[in-house]
Amino acid sequence: MALEQVREYLQRWNREGDIKELTSSMATVADAARALGVSEARIAKSISLKKSAGAIVLVVAGDMKLDNRKFKGSFGFKATMLSPLEALAFTGHPVGGICPFGLPLGIEVFLDISLQRFETVFPACGSSNSAIELTIAQLQEYSGSSIWVDVCKAR
Repeated sequence: MALEQVREYLQRWNREGDIKELTSSMATVADAARALGVSEARIAKSISLKKSAGAIVLVVAGDMKLDNRKFKGSFGFKATMLSPLEALAFTGHPVGGICPFGLPLGIEVFLDISLQRFETVFPACGSSNSAIELTIAQLQEYSGSSIWVDVCKAR
């Protein structure tokens, strides 16, 4: 189960116990914001995208959407979302629970600058009913990403 993999992954920072597991679904930004009692913008949504023979994960603020022109300018290829089966195969996480933690080797994580306006955000933790509150510095550290991009626009 992906949630257990994330829990194990977060043990290195002693944060596995901080994962919030709810009975309600948090598979969408709106559901997660409602369940956690925060604004949609503070939900750190992870988008899984195709990259030649592999995939990348892009983490963005919940009130943003991908700007295809900016994305292609930054990455040099068209943004194409993975299907649910591809997302599970590449990331090990189901759609609705995709997160930047515990990913297989070779899956790069990129963080969108839209997240930088918040002190804390809430990424999923491998299932559609889990999340964790992290500072932006913790998100960067735990995701293993040092690459900030500007590839989004407001919804």
